[in-house]
Amino acid sequence: MRTLIVTAHPDAESLTHHAARRLQQVLGAEAAEVVDLAGEGFDPRFTAGDRRAYLGRGPTAPDVVAEQERVDAVEHLVLVFPVYWWSMPALLKGWVDRVFVAGWAFDAGEDGRIVPRLQRLTVHLLPLSGTSAASFARHGYADAFSAQVHGGIVDFCGARRGRTAFVHDSEGGERAPAAVEAAVQQVASTITAAAG
Repeated sequence: MRTLIVTAHPDAESLTHHAARRLQQVLGAEAAEVVDLAGEGFDPRFTAGDRRAYLGRGPTAPDVVAEQERVDAVEHLVLVFPVYWWSMPALLKGWVDRVFVAGWAFDAGEDGRIVPRLQRLTVHLLPLSGTSAASFARHGYADAFSAQVHGGIVDFCGARRGRTAFVHDSEGGERAPAAVEAAVQQVASTITAAAG
């Protein structure tokens, strides 16, 4: 398996889950795994135990280690999610908060500088937004999203930026499935091209 597709939506019949399943279909079940954080009951809360582990004063929680091992086993990570309040849902953000921690995703050097550790990983994004691309641009949400997710997570950990394929107007009825298919094909072709 080369690709891990992580999704965070409470409705298994949502367009978000459809996009994740369709991407797995295009890549092939033997080459891609879909992780449904809501369906698996992942706990997104960054607890006192997580804080102790982050500070090097305690062990990393077993559920976090299991997620890190999933990511370690692949070359490509695809985050498929609905856009909530111009960013990712709390469940997915909590997954990032708990899993992408010091000692695994990055380290702090002796000079205080961040030392990224995920250079081997390419991260792709397939966000589904109920608003239009024009609205994103007009209000500066595209730049804010990029700063938060591309810069604040992907770049910070040293991972490579893969394809970001937005589905806008995802609640727009009959146009949404075609937009999802186009986004899926963009991400899949980027992953396939990287395979060589």
